[in-house]
Amino acid sequence: MRIRLVGFCILALPLFTRGVETEIVFREAPHRYLEHQPDDRFARLRKGIESGGIKLDTTDDKAFLSSVLKALDVPISSQLLVFSASSLQSEIINPRNPRALYFNEDVYVGYVPGGKVEIIAMDPEMGAMFYIFDRLRPQGPVPPITRSDKCFNCHAGNATKRVPGLIAESLLPMLSGASAETYRRDEQGHQIPLEKRFGGWHLTGQHHLKENLANTMARRSASRGFEKIKIEPGQMSDLSLHLRPTSDILPHLVHEHQIGFENRVFHAAYVMRQLLADGRGNLALSAKPQVEELADELAQYILFVDEAKLPAEGIEGDPDFIREFQRNKKPVTNGASLKDFDLKTRLFKYRASYMLYTDSWQKLTPALKERVYFKMAEGLRDQNANPVYTHIPAEEKRAIRTIIKETVPDLPSWWR
Repeated sequence: MRIRLVGFCILALPLFTRGVETEIVFREAPHRYLEHQPDDRFARLRKGIESGGIKLDTTDDKAFLSSVLKALDVPISSQLLVFSASSLQSEIINPRNPRALYFNEDVYVGYVPGGKVEIIAMDPEMGAMFYIFDRLRPQGPVPPITRSDKCFNCHAGNATKRVPGLIAESLLPMLSGASAETYRRDEQGHQIPLEKRFGGWHLTGQHHLKENLANTMARRSASRGFEKIKIEPGQMSDLSLHLRPTSDILPHLVHEHQIGFENRVFHAAYVMRQLLADGRGNLALSAKPQVEELADELAQYILFVDEAKLPAEGIEGDPDFIREFQRNKKPVTNGASLKDFDLKTRLFKYRASYMLYTDSWQKLTPALKERVYFKMAEGLRDQNANPVYTHIPAEEKRAIRTIIKETVPDLPSWWR
């Protein structure tokens, strides 16, 4: 199969060498992030709230949070609990008062008891958009909403390659919530070994992890000095302040996969926008190595090349989350879909990301997206495939090709 790389022409630009990244300043041209009018799921909801067309329940904090999640189509079963001092509300997050996170494919909602509701929504052009409701006054009006510009120290730093993105840290919190030790930094995605995840998070469900960093805090005592102690969910906090008592292993794993996907896609989107601007609307021939590097990274992530291993016994996910996660799956004739779980040796039965259905992916620069599809097609061939993709057996490759052909919109004509 042969394919041309669309959009390239020769321009007098400096030669790109592999490993050198295009500098991105997201506040400045051609991006102008802060001037962008968002078109994400929450931005659309916000218009409905402020026009009076959408009503939210302001009876109390839990009722308000539930109504926000319902309006955004975010399942309550996606709840994750984190007790490290993070987010704009770090002063009230600690083992005695964990923060809850909820998510679907393009919205992430945070809530701290006694605090505010925070939103990160993925704008298909600019990536992560940050919003926060003012503190609720029970029985009062819907609190004012502001678009926050205070998140960039963390959410547009090294962890996201200097573009607005998503973060999940793993660290050892003290009783105050502050970090005593960091287990991983500046890395997100399904490739991270499970033994390096979950620090500062509660973890529930049948995860079969014999040793893990979850449900652990640091303490200093006069007699024993520094020590690590286990704190089970609810041991130090009141779980009735949250919508459910769980922080299940499966939404943890799905969440990590998604944020790894989004960060890679939007870093690539910013790079492509910069390269096109530098080339006055065209991609220079000298940009080809960088485009190829981005395409390789995305194709390998989409096809789960470096996915971390599950425990030998597998995992057992929360049935509520499985049901709600799969409610919008896109099955082919035989019922197979990219949202089918395996949970024995890997996360998904068919190792191609369901995030291909999101606006984040669908609106990626066509020149780059087509190269990713080409590399995916190369990796999914039965024979003579790129050796990087030997982790997928031929039968699974054929199933993936069928699912992609029948369910993913806007494929190149040669895919069909």
